[in-house]
Amino acid sequence: MTVKLDIISDPICPWCYIGKAHLDKALAQVPDHPFVIEWHPFQLNPEMPIGGMDRRAYLEGKFGGKAAAVKAYAPVVEQAQQAGLTINFEAMKRTPNTLNAHRLIHWAGIDDKQTEAVDALFQAYFVNARDIGDAEVLGDIADSIGMDAAVVQKLLSTENDFDDIKSRDAHSRQMGVSSVPTFIVDNKHAVPGAQPPELWLKVIGEIMAQITPDAASD
Repeated sequence: MTVKLDIISDPICPWCYIGKAHLDKALAQVPDHPFVIEWHPFQLNPEMPIGGMDRRAYLEGKFGGKAAAVKAYAPVVEQAQQAGLTINFEAMKRTPNTLNAHRLIHWAGIDDKQTEAVDALFQAYFVNARDIGDAEVLGDIADSIGMDAAVVQKLLSTENDFDDIKSRDAHSRQMGVSSVPTFIVDNKHAVPGAQPPELWLKVIGEIMAQITPDAASD
């Protein structure tokens, strides 16, 4: 028996990056976990120009300057380090609009490569400080996970699935999702935030305890 785990996230959200690392750590400890994972779009900055913007200007607008941004991001940096992750804020030059990155995740899902796409986007943005709103960068990411980069870049030059991504984002907000990551277990239980591996191990244990009697009776 499988259990759906829907993850609502944005690839420029550091808490989503940390939350996935925590989930991965738990899943690695339970190789026969029941989760089937699907990723869903949410834009932290839906009004961001499609070409993104200079990161310094973004930080000025959002936090009032670099010093305030450093203070605001301090808990993120601390949690990332504890999770064994790299976040290279200093090297980031642009803050992207993530609509195209979400389109890539959607197309990757058709090839059963959604999670690989999410991992590659996190790596590109947080570790390598690449502009994941740029079509060439997204083509490179597609190629790195075994997708057809030429097809992806051709799709990126169109507006294919623009409306779908935007409507799915809007649907999440209408459901009450106001921050990411948000994990929805079995279409019933919402788990917000970057929860520690211990919580996920508890959730997995409870689910497996419930489904084991069903398996035994088959």
